[in-house]
Amino acid sequence: MIVKGGKHLVDPKEVIIKSKKRVQKHGEVFTPKRIVKMMLDQPGIKEACESLTATFLEPSAGEGAFLIEILKRKLAMVYTQYNEDLKQYENYSLFALTTLYGVELLEDNAQRCVMNLYKVYNDFYRKSATSHQGVTRDKVFRAAQYIISTNIVQGNFLTKVRADGEAIIFSEWQLLNKKPHQKLVKVQRTEYALEEMAEDVTHEPGYIHGSHTSSEDVQLSLFDLFEEASEEEAPKIYRYLPCRIEDVYVEDMEEVDEPHAD
Repeated sequence: MIVKGGKHLVDPKEVIIKSKKRVQKHGEVFTPKRIVKMMLDQPGIKEACESLTATFLEPSAGEGAFLIEILKRKLAMVYTQYNEDLKQYENYSLFALTTLYGVELLEDNAQRCVMNLYKVYNDFYRKSATSHQGVTRDKVFRAAQYIISTNIVQGNFLTKVRADGEAIIFSEWQLLNKKPHQKLVKVQRTEYALEEMAEDVTHEPGYIHGSHTSSEDVQLSLFDLFEEASEEEAPKIYRYLPCRIEDVYVEDMEEVDEPHAD
């Protein structure tokens, strides 16, 4: 047990190792909550945790120890600064969720991380609803679930691929036209591969990674066999449309005529 200044840095009841086998195979050791808080209290990091727009990417998310604490601090800030009514809190708390990203190698940890983040959001949302004598809305819960499950990916941060072998893709959620006392938030979603983020690649707003739909992916009818090759359907390219943050799970898109110019 680690002791400093007469205080335990690790709660004896806190689980930091699940099994010896997992430590040997994956090097899995969880960071104690007290250590997490101490690290996030460092100058510069503490201020970022209380910023609406500052983003965080946890390359080894585990069950979400760091992301959970950051989310608590962001939601506490939203509760203080963007809580004129329940509608405003809903919108800005959802945007706070979009700023947290994580990659986790192990499936059970990734699932637990998603659930833990959702529980924190749920608790803060219900607290705000109670303070305004309001009622929580299913679409807000649904948007929160969608954002969290989109931003937390099971995969290997070092190889930059998911468990299924596909590239790790993250979404940038750009806050649009923010004004003082604004209650409704609109966002523009744009996708980036993790490898592109490392290379500082920039995409046009709304870019969807791998959005090409080839005619080869569509089952042909017998009549299609008689069509000229030159008349084959061109690949379709889509992009996300700006939308209210509470509607992100709808995934509104539009077809674009020209390929993305990146």
